[in-house]
Amino acid sequence: MKSAALRTMRSHSEDRRHALVAAAFGQIAERGFEGLRTREVAAEAGVNIATLHYYFPTKEALIRGVVAHAMGRFRSTLAPHGSPDEQLANHLKAVRALLRKEPEIASVMGELALRSARDTSLARIMRESNDAWHRTLRGLLRRAARAGDLPTAFDTDEAAALIVATLTSMVLPSMTSSRKDQAFRELERWLNSAAGTTRSRPSN
Repeated sequence: MKSAALRTMRSHSEDRRHALVAAAFGQIAERGFEGLRTREVAAEAGVNIATLHYYFPTKEALIRGVVAHAMGRFRSTLAPHGSPDEQLANHLKAVRALLRKEPEIASVMGELALRSARDTSLARIMRESNDAWHRTLRGLLRRAARAGDLPTAFDTDEAAALIVATLTSMVLPSMTSSRKDQAFRELERWLNSAAGTTRSRPSN
């Protein structure tokens, strides 16, 4: 009985946390970073401001939750199926589809990226998220190289940096849909070219 009650409490707590993050995410998407109001976030989530501060003691903590939510949507496009190079190709296609289906993600991440140039704490949050994404992609590229899908001399660290830089630029408001499509196609062409170099080598 105790364990069931504990699971119920944890589930309720996670639901509240998610509701608060979703409300903050929606405000930033609609009004920008400057339009984020914690009291309105609490009201939209159906709690009082004291409860919001229980889950997120500072505004920075709430922003961390928003960034984690957005990055979670990006991570959801990394399906652990197929070979490493297939996973990477599917990831790029899925990110492209995600940004089309959920443009508010680009709005929020673009807003936070621009704001981070003037806000050191936000810059740290964004940098930590991008570093984690970079490590994930670097690991995937290294597995692809070990599997023989990429040249052994392929610089996986720089390649991961290029992919992250390209994909994060997609959220900037100055990027039009046509430019995004061009960037995605070129990124896919570049990776296919690197993989093709390996496949075309004669076997010993």
